[in-house]
Amino acid sequence: MAEVTFKGNPITLRGTEVKVGDNAPDFKVLDNGLGEVTLKDYSGKKKLVSVVPSLDTGVCSKQTRKFNEDAAGVDNAVVLTISNDLPFAQKRWCADEGIDNAVTLSDHKDLSFGENYGTVMEELRLQARSVFVIDENDKVTYVEYVPEGTDEPDYDKAVEALKAL
Repeated sequence: MAEVTFKGNPITLRGTEVKVGDNAPDFKVLDNGLGEVTLKDYSGKKKLVSVVPSLDTGVCSKQTRKFNEDAAGVDNAVVLTISNDLPFAQKRWCADEGIDNAVTLSDHKDLSFGENYGTVMEELRLQARSVFVIDENDKVTYVEYVPEGTDEPDYDKAVEALKAL
């Protein structure tokens, strides 16, 4: 498993680590209207999956905004932001930030995404900051588990991986 710290403290990641070349594991999360969403809902699309501990923090907010801006012009692509925030909080965040096109998904209920992608921080029951790029055939082409949970991901590398599909 990837080694991750949060505010300098070692964190145990629960779940299965995903690697480049893997078939993207399925997941079941909730959209802002409490509807269930799975990987299959984005079948045939390029996907940049941005995973954050909580949208209500500065780094997570910046990460969500930046990926949505930087990937906006990529043909047949969608940016999915996944956190354990409640769907209501995600919807409020989008409204407060004026981001109408962001797809925010909540893994708070079952931790299905986190368990299948190895992003559950056991000690905090939050998602570890990470990024996955998945092609139209659901093959993983880019993975970043950010080593320190309060640091930002490598935006440029992730967006370049998406554009290269």
